[in-house]
Amino acid sequence: MHYADTSRGRHYSKDPAVVKYAGRYWMYYSIPSHLDGREPDGWAIGIAVSDDLTKWERVGEMAAEQPYEANGFCAPGAIVLDGAIHLYYQTYGNGPKDAICHAVSHDGIRFERNRTNPIFSPTGNWNNGRAIDADVIVHQGKLFLYFATRDPLGEIQMQGVATAPLDSGFGAGAWTQRCEESILKPELPWEGQCIEAAAMCKREGKLLMFYAGAYNNCPQQIGCAISFVIRREAFLYGLVSQAIPNLPD
Repeated sequence: MHYADTSRGRHYSKDPAVVKYAGRYWMYYSIPSHLDGREPDGWAIGIAVSDDLTKWERVGEMAAEQPYEANGFCAPGAIVLDGAIHLYYQTYGNGPKDAICHAVSHDGIRFERNRTNPIFSPTGNWNNGRAIDADVIVHQGKLFLYFATRDPLGEIQMQGVATAPLDSGFGAGAWTQRCEESILKPELPWEGQCIEAAAMCKREGKLLMFYAGAYNNCPQQIGCAISFVIRREAFLYGLVSQAIPNLPD
């Protein structure tokens, strides 16, 4: 499979999130600025559909609607809950003020923004208040939100987590930060100064986080962390080098 969005005059699309909804596969992804002088002209989110996960058709995009999206927004994380697509995405271009937003769609294309957006940014003296690269997963009767943030100096990118009840509406008052320090931060040589872009899945009762280690072009590589108990000390580290069935128990 190969897909690239051409709506900006060049082949460019990244950060995909795919869900199955209403019998089709829906892909949400980041698309860059037009660079033609229009305003606003920040990053946005493209939308494509497929019947077979191989051939994709662009069907639209989420354009900026709110002031907090004016500088751009991107890096969607998608999940289907109660017959609707819930999209968790980040604002862009605001430095430590970038935060996670939430929107809901019943047709895959038109999204209603959460009226309390941005819904989440971290607190505590271990981070600089930034939250990007959201990914969500249902676990233990709650929705777990994983995000990347930075240390107070804005140099080290690392992971945090928050949860919300499944019947909460996922607004700004629904989230409880579940860590008092990073749950996963760069420690291995190939991770450099950055762990970001979490992608979560569950297997045999364990949560697995696939993540990007090191900043872009450093080079950036893919790693995997396994959580046995959801608490800040519980992550093990390792570069993915074997098939998932052979990961350590």
